[in-house]
Amino acid sequence: MRSGGRVVGATLAVLRLPRLSGGGSVASAGRKPETLWPPWGPRRRLCSSGPPWRILFFGSDHFAVKTLKVLVTERSRAGGAVSSLEVATLSTDVPVVDFARRECLTLHRWPLGDVDGRFDVGVVVSFGCLLHQSLIKKFPYGILNVHPSLLPRWRGAAPIFHTILNGDAVTGVTIMQIRPHRFDVGPILNQCLHAVPETSTADQLADVLAAKAAPLLLDTLCNLPQKIADKREQSPTGAIFAPKISASMSWIVWEEQTCQQIDRLYRAIGSRRCLRTTWTDRTIKLVDFAGTCRISFAGQSRRRRRRPPLCRCTSRLLAASAFILCVRVSDASGERTPGSVSFRKESNTLAVRCKDGWVAFKAVILKKRLTAADFYNGYLHQTHGATAFVSPPRASTGEMPPCHAHKKTTCVS
Repeated sequence: MRSGGRVVGATLAVLRLPRLSGGGSVASAGRKPETLWPPWGPRRRLCSSGPPWRILFFGSDHFAVKTLKVLVTERSRAGGAVSSLEVATLSTDVPVVDFARRECLTLHRWPLGDVDGRFDVGVVVSFGCLLHQSLIKKFPYGILNVHPSLLPRWRGAAPIFHTILNGDAVTGVTIMQIRPHRFDVGPILNQCLHAVPETSTADQLADVLAAKAAPLLLDTLCNLPQKIADKREQSPTGAIFAPKISASMSWIVWEEQTCQQIDRLYRAIGSRRCLRTTWTDRTIKLVDFAGTCRISFAGQSRRRRRRPPLCRCTSRLLAASAFILCVRVSDASGERTPGSVSFRKESNTLAVRCKDGWVAFKAVILKKRLTAADFYNGYLHQTHGATAFVSPPRASTGEMPPCHAHKKTTCVS
């Protein structure tokens, strides 16, 4: 090119663009075609030796959402441990899917398609499905599981419920590597402890552990190669299984369960399943647990002595009725038998005798929800000594009708 008699030169570089042939592969003379992934976008790098990581998240419930939120925040943070984040679920009708859609995350339906070379590590939180070995091998750093217990204690689907049900004083969160064929048996990469409050419910404990799980996972991801190098196998001793909560667990056996056991049962499953018993061959749901209570019937005998004298016939009739009542609600020592019910007007509760004391409930569900006073006035008080709360048969399941042959007790007001 000439300008004012001078030649302004520039080196001409010839750009040779490769020709794309079938399905997005690059072809050149003497070379094997190389497949691009994805075929419509930029080529992704292979496995990284350190963060940030390409992560595929497996999850379902609200506990999993809290961890996923932290990973989303970490992805947007400069210098964070997450470079890309996608989500796999078993169903579209779960909280994780709702959150992923709001955050515009890529969703994968189960079973997964081809994920070769697309992710560095997987993260599982409350997924509920065993992962096959062939899938685990597609993640260079394996698949991590966030488990809300101190493994090997409480392996399985419901560790938080069983922590409350058993009255554990300490629990925690474990980050482990998944192994195929069995749940929660892989090596441990990271753990943290949490002291369980005596009055904690399963829902409250889940919220606390979810808040602890997210930073524990981030710490693991930021130091993943070292955590894997320092991993430790689970101890063969101390392993306890935590199966799913079943409907049969909601039945109360008044003769066998203590006040403490009923309290733990309510705090463990009460938000998901009502505690149940039977009354006149009908299922009664017990709600609004009010704790243990002290019941004394000592004053009732004194009040009877102050009653005005009755005729001989009436006295004999009342004496016979009192004898029958005593047999049904008391044992040889005079203690009320398990299942006996007493309406406490001052607290508007139904007190029920169990193995070692009395527990109280503020309401029941029969055909509809009834306060303790409504149930007493509309049902117990009107039956004049009809049978009251009865334990279910030992072999009953959640849907088996109550057995008529069990020992029955009488309502005491």
